[in-house]
Amino acid sequence: MKRTLAVVFTVAGLALTGCGGAKVGESPGGGGGGGSQASCGEFKIAINPWVGYEANAAVIAYVAEKNLGCRVTKKDLKEEVAWQGFGTGEVDAVVENWGHDDLRKKYIDEQKTGVSAGSTGVKGQIGWYVPPWLAKQHPDILDWNNLNKYAEMFRTSESGAQGQLLDGDPSFVTNDEALVKNLGLNYKVVYGGSETALIQAFKQAEERKTPLIGYFYSPQWLFSEIKLEKVKLPPYTPGCDAVPEKVACDYPDYDLDKIVSKKFADANGPAYQLVKNFKWTNDDQNIVARWIAVDKMSPDAAAKKWVDENPDKVKAWLPSSS
Repeated sequence: MKRTLAVVFTVAGLALTGCGGAKVGESPGGGGGGGSQASCGEFKIAINPWVGYEANAAVIAYVAEKNLGCRVTKKDLKEEVAWQGFGTGEVDAVVENWGHDDLRKKYIDEQKTGVSAGSTGVKGQIGWYVPPWLAKQHPDILDWNNLNKYAEMFRTSESGAQGQLLDGDPSFVTNDEALVKNLGLNYKVVYGGSETALIQAFKQAEERKTPLIGYFYSPQWLFSEIKLEKVKLPPYTPGCDAVPEKVACDYPDYDLDKIVSKKFADANGPAYQLVKNFKWTNDDQNIVARWIAVDKMSPDAAAKKWVDENPDKVKAWLPSSS
C-alpha cells in the first residue's frame, strides 16, 4: 500500500530559528547588546539549521554578552556557507561541526581561513531509524540485509515504486544516496527539508503506527520521548567513506568540534577563549534544545536558565581574567 508523508513537510511546529539559510553578504540576523564592548567587541556566530546547534550557540552567546560584554551577532547559515564566512570576516565561529572532511580540507588546509577550536564535548551519531512500533512488529527490519523485502511498505507518492528513505535538510551530512545505490536497496532518498520535518514524521509514524524509515541523529531531544530504533548498516571502518560516491558503510561516531576563523583565533580575544573553553555534554545540549523546541522558550531565555543552574561549568569556560 502506498502511503504519503507529504503533509509533514509543511508542518510549522517545532520550528527552528536557525533554518533560514541566508547567504554570506546579506544583512546579519538577530544580535544583542549587554555590557561594555570594550573588552570583547563584536562576536559573529553562525547558526546552522538544527536545534542542538542552536542550543550551543544560545549558551555561548548569552555568556559572551553577559559575562564578557561582547556584542553578539547571530546569522542563520547553512554549513558550507558559514565556513565561507571565515574568509570574508562575516563569521567568527561555527559551534557544532559534524566531521566535514571536505570543508576542513578546503577552508583549513587549503585556504587557511579556519582552524579547529577543539571539542564541544558532545558525541554525535548519524544513522537510519524506524519508530519503535515498527521495530517491535518486524524485528528483522533493523538489519539492512532485510530492507528490500519491506521496500513496498515504505512507498509514498514521493518515492514512486521504491521505498522512501526520509532525509532532512539536503545540507546535512549524509551518505544516504550512495548507501542506497551501493547496498542495492530498492529505496529512494526523499528530502523532508528540515529537522522539523524529520521530527514530525517520526512522531506521527509512532502515533499513527504508519511505516517510516529515515535519517536521524543524536544528540536530539526527541529520543527522550520516542525510543527510535537504529538500523544496523555495514560497520564503519576508517576510510570506508573516503570516496563519497562509493560509500557502503555506516556513519562514524563523531566528536563534534568548533571551527573558528583563523583571524578570530589569532586575535585570541575573550570571545575566542570562551569558544575554545566551551565544553558540555549530550545531556546538557538536549536539555536546552528541548526548552527551545518543545517548551517554546526563546534561545536567550533557555540559555539564561541553563547558565543560572550551572555556574561552575560556565566559570570553567571564562577567560582567566574574567
